[in-house]
Amino acid sequence: MGSLRWGAVTDPRFQVSEEVADALAARRPVVALESTIISHGLPRPGNREAAAGFEAVLRAAGVVPATIAVLDGVPHVGLDESGLDRIAGEDLAKASVRDLPVLAARGGSAATTVAATMRIAALAGVRVFATGGLGGVHRGAVTTFDESADLGALAAFPVAVVCAGVKSVLDIGATLERLETLSVPVVGFGTDTFPSFWLPDSGHPVDWRVDTPDEVAAILAAQDALAQPGATPGLVLANPVPRELAWERGEHDRVLAEALAAADAAKVRGKAVTPFLLSFIVQASGGRSLEVNLALARSNVAVAARVATAYAARVA
Repeated sequence: MGSLRWGAVTDPRFQVSEEVADALAARRPVVALESTIISHGLPRPGNREAAAGFEAVLRAAGVVPATIAVLDGVPHVGLDESGLDRIAGEDLAKASVRDLPVLAARGGSAATTVAATMRIAALAGVRVFATGGLGGVHRGAVTTFDESADLGALAAFPVAVVCAGVKSVLDIGATLERLETLSVPVVGFGTDTFPSFWLPDSGHPVDWRVDTPDEVAAILAAQDALAQPGATPGLVLANPVPRELAWERGEHDRVLAEALAAADAAKVRGKAVTPFLLSFIVQASGGRSLEVNLALARSNVAVAARVATAYAARVA
């Protein structure tokens, strides 16, 4: 599988950029970035600028960015300028893990979700991944059984995911229960409570807190030492959005309540619920939710850079 080693796979159906491959071979820090946040999470044309900005944060910290997507049936780890143009400008599908073999067989292109990004990053040997927020258990899942494939990926692929928790449109308590059942460590970075994406505090505690990248690197190294082939989970590093950049709670709660009521009135169901809610929230907040989304994503990328650097120093 190659998930706990440094160095990229050489299968011609799997494209690792020369820059990423060289960094992995030399045990220099690399951070994976997903493409769905660019293709589906942010509006054009600002999404292309955001993609370049995320990579620039990593490069400024001496870390190699590995933006991941599937282009013409081939998983790519590390995109050149034309690849970034494609994910920002084309109307790509959104691919989870289950979609990867279909895309490969048909030569299709897609942006990768958190789950698919974790899968491809693990195959390439990339240990740290930065995203905005995780998917999780949906509200009403007791009857719909609707939960994100991100949870299964976290249980299966040994990649540390730096995130701002899960979006508050989800059932955060149930998500944390599922992560516990799946034996996925959840660690707060400078916090004793789990964040809820636009807000720094969901009210749910985390079992473990760290305050430095070195502490995270030590946990990852211990995870490596205890690894069992095919049975090593990832890790959730919950990094709350800086309080000065967070959404005001009162406005957040009002807009969220309006969004949930609108989805119920429109009888939106299944996988259409979250996109409906997020689109409604962007419009109803006058773009404020989008501003916070960008701020927390940049914060997560910056923390991931520090963690990857500390981890690289341990395993070099």
